[in-house]
Amino acid sequence: MRAGQQMMQWHVSQWFNTPQPIQPVDLRGRVVLIHAFQMLCPGCVSHGLPQAVRLRQTFPTADVAVIGLHTVFENHSAMQPHALAAFIREYRLEFPIGVDEPSVDTPIPQTMQQLRLQGTPSVVLLDRDGRLRLNHFGLLDDLRLGAMLGQLLAESTTLTPATPMSPSPSECTDQGCAR
Repeated sequence: MRAGQQMMQWHVSQWFNTPQPIQPVDLRGRVVLIHAFQMLCPGCVSHGLPQAVRLRQTFPTADVAVIGLHTVFENHSAMQPHALAAFIREYRLEFPIGVDEPSVDTPIPQTMQQLRLQGTPSVVLLDRDGRLRLNHFGLLDDLRLGAMLGQLLAESTTLTPATPMSPSPSECTDQGCAR
């Protein structure tokens, strides 16, 4: 998926913290922050997930939807949905979390492939019209992310320019897991 393209669906095999499955179309009118993570990724646990929790607590859910995407591309046997359920309880994650649908011919899950994610943690922002505005691998400063969210919230629907927001490129470090 490229910047400015509308996200029509994601491929999720199971949901947590929501009574029914969610698709991007269900979130139109809100800015959507997708936090792609793996529960065994040190950068996800120490930085990415706490950031997602802070954003969920800071912005009204009527304006910003925070969605977790557990996208496992390594250690598949250790990161099954039953282990994720315990992880979600332990870390008190209250936002909806989807399990990225595995691929048949590659270890890279379907939504991870669709979004062209480079690894975990990753932050994906969709504007109010569901268009991809940011796809960032690695850690992203809270202030910078907050400013991007503020900019997207200030834009009106249907008049939103489809220009990508691009923070400085990140390099793979010990704070993230590159695929």
